[in-house]
Amino acid sequence: MPHTTTVHTTTVQIIDDDSLDAASLAQACQRNLDWVQARVVDGVLTPSTGTRNPDAVTSWRFAATCIVRARRVAMLEHTYDADPQLAALTVDLMEEVLELRRRLQR
Repeated sequence: MPHTTTVHTTTVQIIDDDSLDAASLAQACQRNLDWVQARVVDGVLTPSTGTRNPDAVTSWRFAATCIVRARRVAMLEHTYDADPQLAALTVDLMEEVLELRRRLQR
């Protein structure tokens, strides 16, 4: 029986020294702004500028590298119905394994 895989892509324009605002990050993750806001308040995602105050969402800027982390968190939450904190811990471990593998390659 053939297996079909569907891949969805999203194009996001990155501006201002490879940083993006919360709305662009939400779009890149195919989530809404409330999702980003909740993950920042919970400490799952960290803006490179601005405070974690949810009222300051318009001042948040995220490093372009945060897209990968945010997408992984969103994927784990969706695929496994994972709690945001558990998804964040899993992503932390994934990032640590990648870093250790890079070190072994040197």
